[in-house]
Amino acid sequence: MVEPESEEAWAALGITMPPPQGPTAPLGAGTNDVARIRMDKRSAVMSRIGEEVMAWVKTLASAAVYATLIVTFGFQVARVEGQSMAPTLEDQDRLIVNKLAYQLDDPKPGDIVMLYYPKDPQKSFVKRVIAEPLDTVRMVDGRVYVNEVLLPDDFIPEEYQSTDNLGPDLVPEGYYFVMGDHRNNSSDSRHWGMVPKKYILGRVQLRWWPFSHARFFSGDVLHPSDDGAPRQ
Repeated sequence: MVEPESEEAWAALGITMPPPQGPTAPLGAGTNDVARIRMDKRSAVMSRIGEEVMAWVKTLASAAVYATLIVTFGFQVARVEGQSMAPTLEDQDRLIVNKLAYQLDDPKPGDIVMLYYPKDPQKSFVKRVIAEPLDTVRMVDGRVYVNEVLLPDDFIPEEYQSTDNLGPDLVPEGYYFVMGDHRNNSSDSRHWGMVPKKYILGRVQLRWWPFSHARFFSGDVLHPSDDGAPRQ
């Protein structure tokens, strides 16, 4: 028996030797490369997600700061509780109160305002300004006179009118006379006196809820138009 030790020996046996092979790749090298690529892609995706999350966090934090500044110094969201301002405002209406309005100007008759209750400043009310400092107010059978001029009240339904008699009373300097539009169902200056300006928090600018009754308020209802009718 011949021990094949060379190509000639293999040839003598009639067997062709296979061509020499180069060095083989280590087992598992291809698998490691694929795993590394997948990990790199996953890291890139997680990095992008982290950047997006941080961007949203910064945006929300900025919005919270701006909202805090607006609520603290500019505007306030308020909710009506009760019927004292009906039919202009109804129970559970949501309002936007402009707190800057009276930093630059004074309340005007006809303005709807948010104020601290003078007898208990922990509570707040929404009322309408009727008279300003140094005005004289009186009521005869529910009709309101300011400086002997009868105020328009056509915006108040008959069933909401009162039959009160009051005054005449002089509004002190720095104070305001306020009433609810629901004249026979409102606790106001007729009962607890005038309101100091420092207790008036701001002007009711907008009713935003319910959406179907959203509206801006101008305060012109106590100022007759050119034809003598009250403005709405």
